[in-house]
Amino acid sequence: MPTCSAGHDSASTDFCDVCGMRLGVPGPNPASPGQPGSASSLAGATPPQPGFGPSSPAEQCPRCGAGRTGQFCEACGYSFASGAVRVTTAPSYVPTPPGPPTAPSTLAAGQAAAGWSAVVTADRAYFDSVIAASGPEAAGLEFPAYCPERRFRLQAPQMRIGRRSVSRGLEPEIDLTGPPADPGVSHLHAVLIAENDGWTVFDPGSSNGTQVNGIEIATGSRVRLRDGDRVCVGAWTVLTIRGA
Repeated sequence: MPTCSAGHDSASTDFCDVCGMRLGVPGPNPASPGQPGSASSLAGATPPQPGFGPSSPAEQCPRCGAGRTGQFCEACGYSFASGAVRVTTAPSYVPTPPGPPTAPSTLAAGQAAAGWSAVVTADRAYFDSVIAASGPEAAGLEFPAYCPERRFRLQAPQMRIGRRSVSRGLEPEIDLTGPPADPGVSHLHAVLIAENDGWTVFDPGSSNGTQVNGIEIATGSRVRLRDGDRVCVGAWTVLTIRGA
């Protein structure tokens, strides 16, 4: 079984299932502060990036030993705040947030508004805002020299955004594994949900949060998307929503 430079065993042969690092390429020492992709490269965040970075550059998960990159351990789901273990397996459905009864709006497969898509790019302005909010220890995180534009056609009933993991059986419809691998993207980061007249975005509790047009969205709440809206995840990844 391949092992990444951080010491994680991976069922995948291209990118590590645990940390997303490209296999077969020497990587930074995860205990060294300020290196791209290390546990400390996203440290010291303040709103609107509350989940970025550990309080200590060399902090490791006490349950599995993986380097900390957010509020929850990406390897085993351990919560650094409460000590509880969060279930990290991708859900087969997205729960509807509490609220007054309304007519069902989520569509069955194949019934979503046709022609919607998500265009994925690396955005320098968003990256700069993350660096500014993350403090001096994030200075070692580098904007990718090249990141090809990717376009995903949106199909009902939902499109998961994240990074694939063979060990967890997770294959998100919008796979941001890379290269380049954005270290701030969770394995299950957010979900696009089909509605009668378009799409909404839902963050189920990602480590580093999700923004829509520069505003952090609340965990567990659906936010309506319009043509041209920008969904920002990770350290530099932006999904521009294109309507029919």
